[in-house]
Order: sequence, then structure tokens, then C-alpha cells
Amino acid sequence: MAKATCTDFVVITGEETMDIVQTGSWGFGEGPLIIAGPCSAESEAQLMATARALKATGRVHLFRAGLWKPRSRPSSFVGEGFRALEWMARVKAETGLPVTVEVASPEHATACLEAGIDAVWLGARTVSNPFSVDAIASALQGAILPVMIKNPLSPDLDLWMGAIERIYAAGIRRIAAVHRGFTPWEKSRYRNLPKWELAIELRSRIPSLPVICDPSHMSGKAALVPETAQKAIDMNMAGLMIEVHIDPPHALSDRDQQLDPRGFAKLMDELVFRSSTSGDISFLNRLEDLRNRIDSIDYQIIGLIASRMRISEEMGEFKCHSGVTVFQLERWLEILQTRTQQGVSEGLDEEFTGRVIRMIHEESIRLQDEVLKRLRSAGRCTPPPEEGKEQ
Repeated sequence: MAKATCTDFVVITGEETMDIVQTGSWGFGEGPLIIAGPCSAESEAQLMATARALKATGRVHLFRAGLWKPRSRPSSFVGEGFRALEWMARVKAETGLPVTVEVASPEHATACLEAGIDAVWLGARTVSNPFSVDAIASALQGAILPVMIKNPLSPDLDLWMGAIERIYAAGIRRIAAVHRGFTPWEKSRYRNLPKWELAIELRSRIPSLPVICDPSHMSGKAALVPETAQKAIDMNMAGLMIEVHIDPPHALSDRDQQLDPRGFAKLMDELVFRSSTSGDISFLNRLEDLRNRIDSIDYQIIGLIASRMRISEEMGEFKCHSGVTVFQLERWLEILQTRTQQGVSEGLDEEFTGRVIRMIHEESIRLQDEVLKRLRSAGRCTPPPEEGKEQ
């Protein structure tokens, strides 16, 4: 079998032209793809009990379970490995549910192909390592089974896209991304920060790519899963991957975020599935009016930001001639405080307002620094009193 090479992986430059098969054509059913099952395959009895209960709900398209668990500590439960493939085969035979597992090595991928596994996914730790993705892509070369690619641990969109491109370059066309959130660097109500904007940007760059949400890993707590799942559906995600265990309190991994089958059934009954569009003329007219108003405001925002940056460049030149540093801490703290306060008074989220102001200020500083460097190199800039001293 031909292997995918590094050369194969770098030729894809127009992501928007990717010919990706949509989830509704994978053969598992129509509508949002619902994937459910335990975090880990702990025993054949546990796996079969969970599968039977999920089958009874009539809401599952694909049964999931982790056979190989890449744990941080070797003393943690690392899965039942290759022998659990037989258990997955029994799930498929007795319940009729297609099955999917996580693969983290070429050996895992080859074993899944030989065992008749219906779909596989690459976990966040694996996606974070391009060498691992390369090796798995080679093992899956030309396979027709769907491959789902979770986001990496860090909020690195290029790393996520790189994994997708590697799988695509291996001739696989049934591809979906799985948005499971990103490792937080600060206290958060979520186990993994959603950063919905990155999933939106991924879909913008690869419009043909289905994106599925994993609300279990994102939430980290079973109580948060319904809220997160509804958010994903409201954002027109292509499906959900939900962890469900027959007895969550006694699960050997991720017990806090797993639903039991009854909780899963309740979640599915309460989820509100909306259409991404409507044929109602009054709706379309109203939507067009609102979009036009947003477009007008957006263009005004861009124009105002451009004007601000031109003033920043002028300010940089003035500071250069005056021997003043580009950055003054007191001024920056004043800007951050006053603009954030105004944003809050206008009903904006404080964190969002702060992020916007920081981005604008960072670009302003960058432009002023560029002006300073340009004038200095031309000998047209008055050096500050203590040149070279960090301010």
C-alpha cells in the first residue's frame, strides 16, 4: 500500500476546496450525528450494558468507547487495549450500533481497520504531535472509514488544521473535526475552555468541514453537559460526542463528566434542534434587514479602527522626535480601565471589552514601534535620554 509522505502533506494550500463527505452521507443516519458511549471500555459487561441502554433510547448513531487511554500518570487506568476490540465487535453485532474508538498510533489504526471498526478519532494529545498524526495518516492511507480529529490541547488553529490536512492528504474524505475545548491556563467553570471563536474560524477556513462538539470533555461536569450541548447545536454544529456510562460514579476514568443512560435520554429529549435557515419570506426579510444593519456598523468599526491606527503612527513619530518611549504604563492602565468601564456601562461583557481593547492597543504599540525603528534607521529620530534602557 502506498504511504503518504511529507511532500504529500504540504501541497494543500486552498483549504476551502477540500472535497469532504458530509456526516449525513457517512451511512449512520441523517441530522446531527449523535455519538455516545463510555469514556473507557472497562469490561465487556460494562460495555454491553451501556450499549444496550443507549440502543434503547433510539437516539444514538454511533457508539463510542476508549480502548487505549493516554493518561498523564502510568498508574491511572490506561484502557483494555486490543482485546477490547472483540467487545466492540460484540456491541455492533448484538445492538446493530456502528462503533468508533480513539486511535493514538499506527498499530491502533491498523487493528481497527482489521477489526471492522466503523469510524475512528484522534484525541487531543495525539493531534498535538504532528509526527503521531503523520504515522496514523500513513496507516489509514486510502481508508473509507470516517476519521474525526479533536482539537489539540492548546488553542493552536494551525496545528488543528495541520492534522486535518494530513488525514486528507492520506486520501481520506470522510473527515470531521471535534471541538472538545482547550486546556485552561486559569480558573474556569469548564474543564476545557470552549473558545467557540476558534471552531468558527476553522469552519470559515474549511467551509466543507463538519465540526462536531464534545460537550463532555469541554464541560468536565455532567451537570454542565446539557447547557454546552445546546450551545453547540445552536451554533449549527454537525453533531455531538457525549460520554455515557452505565454507572458513572464507579467509572475508571472521567467519572465526573459522564452521564448515565437516563440522563442522556433526558438531554436528548430536551435539546432544541433548530434549522440553519427558513423559507419564510417575512423571516428572510427581517434577517436581511438585521444583517444590513450589522454590515453597516462593521464597516464603521473597521473605518474607525483604521483612523485610530493612523493616529497611532503619527503619535509614534511624535514620540520619536520627542525622545519618548512608545509604551507608558500609566496611560495604558487608564485606557484599559476607562474603556472597560464604558463597555460595561453599555451592556458589554467586561472580559470581552478588555480583550478588544488589548488587541487594539497591541496593534497600536506595534505600529508605533515600527515607526520608531524606521525613523531611527534613517537617522531622523531623537534618542531617548537613556538609550537602550528598558522602560
